[in-house]
Amino acid sequence: MTPGIKLLQLLDWDSPRQKARLREELAAGLLLPQATIAPKFFYDPLGSRLFEAITELPEYYPTRTEAAIFSEHLPAIREALGAGCTLIDLGCGSCAKAGKLFHAGVLPARYVAVDISVEFLRDSLQNLKRELPAIDMTGLGLDFTDELKLPDDLPPQRRMFFYPGSSIGNFNPHDARAFLERLAGQMDVTGGLLIGVDLIKEKALLDAAYDDALGVTAAFNRNLLRHVNARLDADFDIGEWQHVAFFNEAAARIEMHLEARRDIAAGWPDGSGRRIRRFAAGERIHTENSYKYSPDGFSTLLTEAGFADIRMWTDPRGWFALFFARQGSTRT
Repeated sequence: MTPGIKLLQLLDWDSPRQKARLREELAAGLLLPQATIAPKFFYDPLGSRLFEAITELPEYYPTRTEAAIFSEHLPAIREALGAGCTLIDLGCGSCAKAGKLFHAGVLPARYVAVDISVEFLRDSLQNLKRELPAIDMTGLGLDFTDELKLPDDLPPQRRMFFYPGSSIGNFNPHDARAFLERLAGQMDVTGGLLIGVDLIKEKALLDAAYDDALGVTAAFNRNLLRHVNARLDADFDIGEWQHVAFFNEAAARIEMHLEARRDIAAGWPDGSGRRIRRFAAGERIHTENSYKYSPDGFSTLLTEAGFADIRMWTDPRGWFALFFARQGSTRT
């Protein structure tokens, strides 16, 4: 690592214990009547880079819209975060969003970057440290949606969780509330949460954002099977699966699936030999949900999760919102 960077709680995808647990999780999801693969498996090194490419696409409005909100409301955001906080960046990816905040004068006492893709996290943090050597930086390689165990030497005061990009939409509303409650429980009233939220809007706009003309999102989705093949020793024929994405208006969520082009089977070894899962033509594997919210709906969710003093900034079209909230109790 670059001098001055600590990489902690390394999620070793290839340790015998972790590999066995991930294999069990993947197999259990694939054997459900409605086969599923958890979105966290998108983010192997190639998947992380494909997602960064998605954020550059003309159809994918969230990244540029969120960036415009940051630019327009930077003084208020900077005032809300304050100087000398500990900024905990959840799902940091390339660390680019935090880096823009730092270059704009939001200077934390410590930056804690958290991501499931450990190799990508290491490279991103090294690049950021070269740009901003004065900031104390720590990397946490872990699945924070499962458990977020922060470093023991991190003081509870002035913790600011940073969760941009609308990834909160990957949780269903019940699980989103539970996740937000866990965050509230890891700070005191001097801390806060700055979170990006995608808002409900026209179906055609949402559909295009998750099914771009260039096919980058399709490659991102299908790369999931390449990662599954590697982790599960499976034999999915990636070319026989197509990307499907659409806005489910009744559930207020984007759904992403992989759909079998023909009758097909995939197998992987298990303790008794080889497990086979057969898929009929048109059958789907559910790979992701991305829930969309109304401003009032997400404010209510924050309140129910234990936050207060809620502020919101949005773009003129009302496509996207940034929320800042403080913990609403004295618990730690």
